[in-house]
Amino acid sequence: MMNTLFTPPAPTLLPIVGEEKRFPVNRVFCIGRNYAAHAAEMGASVDKQNQDPFYFLKASCHVIGNHQKIAFPLGTANLHHEVELVVALDKPAFQVNEADAADCVYGYAVGFDLTRRDLQNKAKEKGLPWDSSKNFEDAAVIGEITPKTQVGEIEKARIALTINGEVRQDGNTSDLIWSIPELIAYISRFYRLQPGDLIMTGTPEGVGSIQAGDVLVGDVEGLTPLHLTIG
Repeated sequence: MMNTLFTPPAPTLLPIVGEEKRFPVNRVFCIGRNYAAHAAEMGASVDKQNQDPFYFLKASCHVIGNHQKIAFPLGTANLHHEVELVVALDKPAFQVNEADAADCVYGYAVGFDLTRRDLQNKAKEKGLPWDSSKNFEDAAVIGEITPKTQVGEIEKARIALTINGEVRQDGNTSDLIWSIPELIAYISRFYRLQPGDLIMTGTPEGVGSIQAGDVLVGDVEGLTPLHLTIG
């Protein structure tokens, strides 16, 4: 056993539907502005022919699982919800083409990309990175992973989020601007994707604020719903 200065953090593990094994999380790639209507509500537009996918990272230590209760995050007065389809990889991928990208996918899950929107807006105004608004404790909420062999047409699935039973986001993954194979192929141009990497594929329109006491439920058709309570 390696002699370390202090005990290393435990790995982040996510349950797999129908399996005793757990999925160890490596990195979390988050795609921004991948639904045109959401981009528009954020004051942006997307020209796929002349733009590349836009993404940022969340640390694996900030990932939490299903049915959690978290404290309202520090440093924000405007916490926002974003429900997403999450893609889980179990094979390496480097400079792959779109035709081969699907071979790297193990399965899918529902995710919440929690965002400190007030901090993000300040960063945008100054042209600064978004880390403080996106990459913080408990900011990536990800449910059980369903193997792709058990999922139907995942890119033609309803995706929705309710807060306290009220529908806030309601879209369809068929509206993804960049498809899952396109995203994997693009990211693999810059990173040697590894087993355990996750891709959060973007959120549909309807994002908004969350308050202490809210109960969030995220759904992607064919996957296990995701529940989160804000303390």
